[in-house]
Amino acid sequence: MKLPAYPRTKPSGVEWLGDVPEHWGVNRVKWSTLGCVNGVWGEEPNGVDDIVCVRVADFDRDNFLVADEPPTLRAIEPSQLKTRQLRKGDLLIEKSGGGEKQLVGCVVSFNHDFRAVCSNFVARMPIVPELPPRFWCYVHAALYAGKLNYPAIKQTTGIQNLDSSAYLDTPAPFPGISEQQSIAAFLDREMGRLDQLMAKKRQLIERLKEKRTALIARTVTRGLPPVAARAAGLPEKPPLKSSGLDWLGDIPAHWGVMALKWRSRCHSGDSIATEDAAPEPTPERNVPVIGGNGVMGYCDSSNCEHPVLVIGRVGALCGNVHLIAPPAWITDNALVMPTDAATFSWKYLAAVLRTRNLNELADKTAQPLITGTRVRNERIPVPPLPEQTAIAAYLDQEAAKLDALVGKVEAAEERLQEYRTALIIAAVTGKIDVRKAAA
Repeated sequence: MKLPAYPRTKPSGVEWLGDVPEHWGVNRVKWSTLGCVNGVWGEEPNGVDDIVCVRVADFDRDNFLVADEPPTLRAIEPSQLKTRQLRKGDLLIEKSGGGEKQLVGCVVSFNHDFRAVCSNFVARMPIVPELPPRFWCYVHAALYAGKLNYPAIKQTTGIQNLDSSAYLDTPAPFPGISEQQSIAAFLDREMGRLDQLMAKKRQLIERLKEKRTALIARTVTRGLPPVAARAAGLPEKPPLKSSGLDWLGDIPAHWGVMALKWRSRCHSGDSIATEDAAPEPTPERNVPVIGGNGVMGYCDSSNCEHPVLVIGRVGALCGNVHLIAPPAWITDNALVMPTDAATFSWKYLAAVLRTRNLNELADKTAQPLITGTRVRNERIPVPPLPEQTAIAAYLDQEAAKLDALVGKVEAAEERLQEYRTALIIAAVTGKIDVRKAAA
């Protein structure tokens, strides 16, 4: 979409704004609000004073809105509701939280009719009555995208805290009210259009990933498709037989079924002291530390001498399967399975175990746990070794094609997200004139 620039502009005197339309004002963000009131967490629900409590987890950061049905109820004393009960059109700002990759300070609109307050990690920012709240939500989105909130962040004990007074002193554009309304209407419409495009990209990514999973599952349990089998000198359509396993079904008649314990060992890795692992590699510490979800740091020694399979042993990641080559330090959060090279291609074995979904073997407790004994008792299909090698090579090739397609779609989605952000910034800072487009 090609949008015109404003015919006459002037210097704003503010670095992040640059030139603004000649008829626009520039002032502090705080003059768009009636204040910034910290939220409240209240007490456990009592059936009398219960009210919805909006948390940071309820922020829809893509659309700058509060989720439709925040699930949290808290008992809030009536005396606290006078200044804290949310009104439709209020802006909510995240005052505490954030993380290494996400700054605190996200702002969303509260556009609901139900009674609610916000939690103690959030503050209510009612907008001056005559101003359109949605425009100011987009202004805050532009400030957040440009990290203009960063100078007002105070870091304490791993949690970022936003100094709202300092943040609200940030200079911002002040178009006329009707123009604010036009900009907000234009951006709402364009964000909706871009969201639909991005949703289609995400659906396509999901379908490609499902196709990849299905391809692997079918190939490691039924063998190569005819064309690939013929190219590898293998039977194109071998007869099938029952595997005797519900999860596996029928397999090629010339394949075997074997319990892993007859050909593989499986034991826990070794613990490592926190002070012995660095988060990033250094010349002295460049050996990857492997946990249940892959690399989790670096150390200076290895407890892995040969290629092995590593399986997440504990927690939500138990059952994850990784191929690990030395040198590596494998922690006690993982199970180590050396492979019998005379029986298994390790890539084929890894693919079979991922298809099996080992997480199903875990104890269903607060802290799921898989034992090496349970993994070793698993029975899996065992094609002849040359066929395993051919299957692994075929899957490497086909999975790489699908991964490349996923990468292209993800890159396109990322470009749409970048355009989305750039459009918001351009509209609220007056770099494009959207008045006719809004109409």
